[in-house]
Amino acid sequence: MSSPRCDLAHLVNPAPWPVPPLPGAVWHQTPGGDDGLQHAAEHYFGTPHILPVGGTAAATRLLPTLLPRAMVALVGASSDAHADAWTQAGHRVRRLPEAPLQRALAAVTPYVLVENPHPLSAHCHTRDALLEIAGQLRQRGGWLIVDESAIDATPEASLTPLAGHEAAPNVVVLRSLDPFYGLAGAGVAFIAAAPTLLEKLGPSLAHWPIPAPSRAAARLALADRDWQSTTRITLRHAAERLAALLAPLGETRSMPLCGVVNTPHAQALAAHLAARGIAIGVFGERLRFGLPGDEAAWTQLSAALADWSER
Repeated sequence: MSSPRCDLAHLVNPAPWPVPPLPGAVWHQTPGGDDGLQHAAEHYFGTPHILPVGGTAAATRLLPTLLPRAMVALVGASSDAHADAWTQAGHRVRRLPEAPLQRALAAVTPYVLVENPHPLSAHCHTRDALLEIAGQLRQRGGWLIVDESAIDATPEASLTPLAGHEAAPNVVVLRSLDPFYGLAGAGVAFIAAAPTLLEKLGPSLAHWPIPAPSRAAARLALADRDWQSTTRITLRHAAERLAALLAPLGETRSMPLCGVVNTPHAQALAAHLAARGIAIGVFGERLRFGLPGDEAAWTQLSAALADWSER
């Protein structure tokens, strides 16, 4: 008998925010209006310099259109989405997949984009380190763009409250409800930036509307402080458990939503797990393990890794 399917390939909370029944009226409303989402976002993210956008793809595509065309360094970008968006908007893209932030500065590019935490390496830059980079970019008229889609579990590392303010006027931050809240189907993201950039963004939002039910769910999720606090603790403990399980496999790093292993046996290990019904992310010699969603999945993963160690 084959093992049950265990999908650990994605960077997503296995216990997503429980969407409650929504009022029937929201299914008949057109997008927009003062429905409380803007206020909830400002309160949750700690800044008035933020706007909701119709999904992560919209935020990724719209941002490059707000800045003059130039060279952008993508530091450790995990997919082609950012590169494609900046290229389509007329910018030149320089990929620095494994480079430190200082390498991006040395490349003398006016724009630097970094994912923090990084969804493939699980590395998270400190707020101070990013502010230092932003300050150096500001001296030459540049901008720092930070994709914080996976940072909700560690909000103390976020630059969102500072983006567009005096401390970080040239910082733009992208946020999402996808990984932490598990609400990819809602199609809600956010851009935090200086008011001048957000004003440019405004006219484009009509092309990426957020449906009223999605806005209602997002507003409730952002206001659910009890769930957020409990979930951060749960994810941290789960990540520690996962890191301990993966430690014998090679160089390991973890963050609250996943564990990452660097090993020359990555392809063979991934095939071994796949044969036992476990899907993980494979990126060359790097493997990413999402969090198991229940004890059965933990047991399945533990048994498969034990088999690998005993082979």
